[in-house]
Amino acid sequence: MTPRGDSRYALVFGASGLVGRHLVLALAAAGANVTAAVRTAESGARVEQWLREHGLTRSISTTIVDFDAAEIVAGGPSAFAEVTEIHNCAGSYRFGMTAHEARSANVGIVEKLIDFAAELPNLQRVVHVSGYRVGGQDPSAIPWSDDHRTEVYKELGAYEASKVESDAIFQARAQECGVPWTIVNPSSVIGDSATGESDQHIGLATTIEQIWDGTAAALPGNESTFLPVVTVDYLAAFMAAAAVDPGAAGQAYWVLDDDTPPLADLLTHVGRHLGVKVPRMRMPIGVIKRLPQRITKADPETLTFLSSDRYPTESAEEFADRHGIRMPDALVSLERWADYLVAHRFGAAMADGRRFVDASSLRTFELGVPGSSRVILPGLPVNADTWADVASGIDARVLDLPGLGLSGGTGVQDWEQWLPAVLAGAPADLIGHSIGAAAAVVTADRFPGEVKSLTLIAPFFLQAPMGATARLRPLVCTYLRHTDPARLSRQLTGAEASAAALESSVSDLKRSSAKRVAEQLARAGSKQWRAELREALTRFGGPVRIITGADDPLTSGAVEQFESLPNVELISVPGAGHHPQLTHSDALVELLKGSIA
Repeated sequence: MTPRGDSRYALVFGASGLVGRHLVLALAAAGANVTAAVRTAESGARVEQWLREHGLTRSISTTIVDFDAAEIVAGGPSAFAEVTEIHNCAGSYRFGMTAHEARSANVGIVEKLIDFAAELPNLQRVVHVSGYRVGGQDPSAIPWSDDHRTEVYKELGAYEASKVESDAIFQARAQECGVPWTIVNPSSVIGDSATGESDQHIGLATTIEQIWDGTAAALPGNESTFLPVVTVDYLAAFMAAAAVDPGAAGQAYWVLDDDTPPLADLLTHVGRHLGVKVPRMRMPIGVIKRLPQRITKADPETLTFLSSDRYPTESAEEFADRHGIRMPDALVSLERWADYLVAHRFGAAMADGRRFVDASSLRTFELGVPGSSRVILPGLPVNADTWADVASGIDARVLDLPGLGLSGGTGVQDWEQWLPAVLAGAPADLIGHSIGAAAAVVTADRFPGEVKSLTLIAPFFLQAPMGATARLRPLVCTYLRHTDPARLSRQLTGAEASAAALESSVSDLKRSSAKRVAEQLARAGSKQWRAELREALTRFGGPVRIITGADDPLTSGAVEQFESLPNVELISVPGAGHHPQLTHSDALVELLKGSIA
């Protein structure tokens, strides 16, 4: 008999992980009472905050779990007498562990969890997350001999071997204790099918990162190498349903998308979607295994996952169909996941409000408040990330210009179609920095109905032109490709204090944008273009603020031309140079907070 939603009481171990959080969300949305078992109070608070941010209005409970303690949760089984289902997402998904570390993390947890579950009077099911490469172990082989264990751990590596052993021990111990169980064997878990959201950055994510940053010399495998994926929301929905389906008791399900393309084709598709060069050469797994890791950049423990094996998915597919759980399109889900990974720089920038948008068919990176009428257009050679604090302070959004930062495109030639698409017909307060100031002026001149006001920060076309060296494109390109954050910080601000804020800009320059930055810097030296921009600015009748650092002033001619215009306000920031967002962000926020009169 399937319990009603209000009679379900789920205890989720590993609730702070990628699968655990989504599972708690799915269970709570289904009406179950949920307790999230987490390692620390801080972890529990983060889970609760994540759930609220993802639309959960009802509350959950949290409890601290300590698998090294005599009672793994406070109060022991008697404190959880109402629990009807346990979900075990706990463990360690990490390569490079010792055998002892892996067994403690993955095998020891299973043993203690089953012992705990056996004492619960109302328990109807334990759902355990195993793995598609390790599921289906023989529980009669437990306990393993020391020699067999040593051999398995040597052959598979500590992580996979510990999952193999824990799969067998889970079944054996559950049968011995009379605990009803279901096992799910998921493949590589990728981000949410709708948003791509994921904070897991090992395995397949690492390979995508190598393709993104251009360090992958070849694609792993051949036309038959199969590394299946499953979205985290699909897996969570499957687990939530399996816990209360009587027919799922004592069953193991391989949960994966059987339509996942062969690995090389998958990586090619993702690379093309991201707009990066994809290696043409394919390297057989056998060759990768024989080459040194410094050449392949592949963790040896990941190589056992690369095979042509297929898996018994029929029962899982039938189960999902019976419960109305639809498998999302693999390629679309992979695209969204890859977008999320890139937008969050593969875990280096996990703040909210980072995304790709489509602007006139150009992949455009944007951060900040979606749809905000305050739009910041960054300058050279930095990216949108350097404006994140300012954007947060004024509830704005920042976009990397075409061909710069994380955005696709080639440069200024894209502006004509890109600029109106960015504004999408909603009048905006444009804030442009350096070459971004040029983009703001071009927008106001060609699409005046789309612009309410202009704020120009360090507008290069009203300042003294850069030296002739800046127009030597090959020299500038080489410098930018080989600079480092500290060196770039000194170049832009005179000190190394902004090095950390420039790490992502340096990464973008090394990866792809140095050439385009050099081209646009050279264009900024054009007397004709500078004159055209000044003239266009005079034609704009709306409010204009021109903000410069005291150490990076306007030319006397520009001051004379614009200080007398009734719609223009000139502002100087004491002590600032050409990049006040790096050195004087607080002062800049105060200046930008209010609307322009």
